[in-house]
Amino acid sequence: MITRRSILQHIGMAGGAAATFGAMEALGIAGNVAAAAPMPDLPAGFGKGRSVIVLGAGIAGLVAAYELQQAGFDVTVLEARDRVGGRNWTVRDGDRIVMDGEADQVARFSDGAYFNAGPARLPSFHHRILGYCGKLGVPLEVEINSSRSAFLMGQKGDKVRMRTAINDTRGHVAELLMKAVNQGALDQSLSAADKQALLPFLKTYGDLDATGHFAGTLRSGFQAFPDAGVGVFARPPAPMPLDRLLANEQLPAMLFEDNVYMQATMFQPVGGMDRIPAGFERALTRKVVRGADVTRIRNRPDGVEIAWRDTKTGAGRIARADFSVCTIPFPVLAKVDCDFAKPVAQAIAGVVYDHSNKVAFDSPRFWEQDQIYGGISFVGGETSLIWYPSAGLFSPRGMLLACYTSGERAEGFAKLPIADQVERARAAVERLHPGHGKDLINGVAVNWNKIPYSLGPWPNWFVGMAGHQEGDIDTEGYRLLCQPAGRTVFASAALSQTPGWQEGAVQSAHHAIAAIAGLQRADMGARPDRVAA
Repeated sequence: MITRRSILQHIGMAGGAAATFGAMEALGIAGNVAAAAPMPDLPAGFGKGRSVIVLGAGIAGLVAAYELQQAGFDVTVLEARDRVGGRNWTVRDGDRIVMDGEADQVARFSDGAYFNAGPARLPSFHHRILGYCGKLGVPLEVEINSSRSAFLMGQKGDKVRMRTAINDTRGHVAELLMKAVNQGALDQSLSAADKQALLPFLKTYGDLDATGHFAGTLRSGFQAFPDAGVGVFARPPAPMPLDRLLANEQLPAMLFEDNVYMQATMFQPVGGMDRIPAGFERALTRKVVRGADVTRIRNRPDGVEIAWRDTKTGAGRIARADFSVCTIPFPVLAKVDCDFAKPVAQAIAGVVYDHSNKVAFDSPRFWEQDQIYGGISFVGGETSLIWYPSAGLFSPRGMLLACYTSGERAEGFAKLPIADQVERARAAVERLHPGHGKDLINGVAVNWNKIPYSLGPWPNWFVGMAGHQEGDIDTEGYRLLCQPAGRTVFASAALSQTPGWQEGAVQSAHHAIAAIAGLQRADMGARPDRVAA
């Protein structure tokens, strides 16, 4: 049976959220978007006379350290790397890329060029991380996440502009739906009033002619470009046949920017994503202890004891505090000597991290000659996409991301020699932009499952089940790790409903702070002598 829901599903499949919302408005059933909850209020004197050790200086650790410092805690942050940021990692000229089992790569980029090896965009509704950028004085600029001038390229090399794919597809679908309505095929699902509202919408939505036929649209570009004088009028191109559109395996990617996580407006810090962790570190009274490789975690009745090794000198150290916030990625934490209860240890060991790869090149901006300013072309295969830089538009050179994959195909790609990864990414660019593969120089590859102290980009809580990365994580292990383990609380984007986003790291840090408040209240109940004045 054809229902309103099925009609909206068909419209959504063809034209995405914007089209669906327009149809919902026409049918009078449009809805709203909810907002996320803020950080919980904390009791007065929360951190007075208390201490905490934060393990890991990724976004979750830095947020926890900053907020606990603001609350009056004596905060120590231990970070195994020689930089802060964790998965927030910007590679610059001269930086060394170290990966397990691979020879080191040294970045050789043009002046001012950089490569965001981890997160590279900030959605406009991720108000917590954006709020910290404002509070910490981290300037932002627009990240051009989608360009209608970019391409979808099928396996056979057939490519279509994003604007053509989007507008010709919905033109064809609008025509088909209008025919179905006019022929009475949907009479059981649509009232006369529904039809009266829907038909004009379909005509506008698909840019149909007066007879309800799709004959092409200027939304897809120009066959003849408008110019001065008479007789040089704009003319639309002939519509691409529906069967050709459907034959392009990348056609579903035209819905990319309709995903709420990818919708404009997107942002990025000016000068690289690592400006965010740098802003947090500037705000900390006590700077992060770098090169501190945690080797042992012990929970005591009245505090925690953390053993760590100085990665430069090899010397062992001991740190003690009332509480600890552990943001160490779970595949790394599973190898640390901890005294967590057996179910907690099993949950940590059971977290499987996904795979993710990026390959980037320094290049002249040849894509701008093709009217592509930022955005993404989707090419499929083992490299997946080509992501054009948003920063430095019209400058001589830029960093082109020629591969960004995750999941099963990323796992296979990461097994290739680094030189092969770089050359296959170059080949994908050459295939889409013939003659420009040779322009790509000094390529570097990052395989996140090989990055020390990360061993993966984010967890796959539902191994073997596609489509469960975000929004509905509720496994037994996840629930357990969201709870305190003695006087240690866990925090990371992995323990949020958006494990691939920095906003999730902020949310988890806030959750961990609330958990410490709960532990302190319990502590005060058991030890009245320690109640803050």
